[in-house]
Amino acid sequence: MGLRSSRWYAGDDRNSYIHRAWMRRGLPADAFDGERPHIAIANTASDLTPCNSHFGEIAESVKHGVWAAGGVPLNLPVVSLGETNVRPTAMLWRNLAAMATEEMLRANPIDGVVLLGGCDKTIPSLLMAAASVDLPAVVVPGGPMLTGTFRGVPLGCGTDVWRLSEEVRAGTLSREAFLESESSMIRSRGHCNTMGTASTMACMAEALGMTLPGTAGTPAADSRLLERSHETGRLAVDLVRRGLRPSQVMTRGSFLNAIVTLAAVGGSTNAVIHLLAIAGRLGVPLDLDDFDRTGAGVPLLADLQPAGRHLMDDLHRAGGLRAVLKEVEDLLDPAALTVTGRPLVEHLAGAAVHDEAVIRRRAEPVLPDAGIAVLRGNLAPDGAVIKPAAASPHLLRHRGRAVVFDSVEDLHARLDAPDLDVDETSVLVLRGCGPKGYPGMPEVGNLPLPAKLLAKGVRDMVRLSDARMSGTAYGTVVLHASPEAAAGGPLARVRTGDPIVLDVAARRLDVDVPDGELAAREPVLDGHARPLRGWERLYVDHVTQAHQGADLDFLLGSSGDAVGRDSH
Repeated sequence: MGLRSSRWYAGDDRNSYIHRAWMRRGLPADAFDGERPHIAIANTASDLTPCNSHFGEIAESVKHGVWAAGGVPLNLPVVSLGETNVRPTAMLWRNLAAMATEEMLRANPIDGVVLLGGCDKTIPSLLMAAASVDLPAVVVPGGPMLTGTFRGVPLGCGTDVWRLSEEVRAGTLSREAFLESESSMIRSRGHCNTMGTASTMACMAEALGMTLPGTAGTPAADSRLLERSHETGRLAVDLVRRGLRPSQVMTRGSFLNAIVTLAAVGGSTNAVIHLLAIAGRLGVPLDLDDFDRTGAGVPLLADLQPAGRHLMDDLHRAGGLRAVLKEVEDLLDPAALTVTGRPLVEHLAGAAVHDEAVIRRRAEPVLPDAGIAVLRGNLAPDGAVIKPAAASPHLLRHRGRAVVFDSVEDLHARLDAPDLDVDETSVLVLRGCGPKGYPGMPEVGNLPLPAKLLAKGVRDMVRLSDARMSGTAYGTVVLHASPEAAAGGPLARVRTGDPIVLDVAARRLDVDVPDGELAAREPVLDGHARPLRGWERLYVDHVTQAHQGADLDFLLGSSGDAVGRDSH
């Protein structure tokens, strides 16, 4: 079978003439002879996505590799979502970015694609797109930034923002010192240097088999990332010639490997939603319970913020992701492939731990059981999640009185009020922040603590919401309660004063109110989104719930790469 791009370029009719003529612009004649695979570089570079702003340099290295392997590289800018700047939340547009990228990959004369992603939503959206169009594809993660320091102490971007800002509110750190640390936090190009969502999704891409093994976690400023990018360009050409597609790489075994990896590195809860969405595009059976069944007994080995102490460039020098996976190799599916055509486990040969303070041995883990816990009960019939590795052990079994906020705005207006009826045993409840309710499911689940409790030395409380939490955040935070309040979930019927019962060991989340009384209550829908037009209207009308990956219902499954009609 010939190259897909030849459907545009082969022949001597008017249409093939147009396709070739407009694409020449310096390309040699043999670029269109049907022998050279055309490789798109799906590039999420943007100055407004600062974590991805260095992708121009990475793309150049990929191009060199494509040319060296006999292919034709083609830069393809795609939708870029900057987590730190985009309002109301980047998650609102993850599905739009995936849909736009899918359509551009399908519509253009390309044979394969290299996916350049880094910041939180960019790798998930690119993998969702690649899964739906199913052209040969491979990911280059943009890499974490180098560690910054402030007054001689390493700073974890994101994690230390949450920590230091709470100390300001508690009165233990001056606002001047807090602002002084700002210029120290971001030391180099690259995404967050904690095991936040960006680092987590890079590790997920590698565990799924979609990167050149050994690439995830390579710092953005490290020249070896450019070397890996060059090698990936070569590999993309080889993928096309072998006909290896994402649907052959990302199998159920690959997703279970990703779940093991998620637990072993202490990864972000956001990965749950993204992996479910990617699996949904492939038609791979994966549900919320798989995260508990597969991840429950996996030890936390990477001692990284926010669950531990170190940062991503420490992980890289200590042996990287391959060294972590070598310690749990027996838990991985031995048949799950990578883009090399070989199983993931074969690429672990020779992996070694070089610093046991950063990567713990299996016998001496940070935590013996670090998987994402899936909770169910009358507050979350379809599930909620908590990350025990980032929580306070004494709060993992807790009963407390609900203090309810109907929206983020309500939270900000009342949280620090002196007369707020709250103590350290209370459970802070935030609703209206799910996929439909906000819309877009923002990262507000790690609610700040009331100022009067911070002043008393309280640094953690049980918090519950239908929102997400930044992968850089920490605390005893129950997230993704499903169905959300805006979709008629029981969270809409909770009232301040209701007893909330959390039992992580028993995987339970309940409100201690008779079911009949709870059902009879009028749901509170104040502050929920009601968009009239545009993407937000389409999103609210079609987004699925968190336990289904928060994708759009009409985007589930794959449409392949076929294009039925010509343009002229």
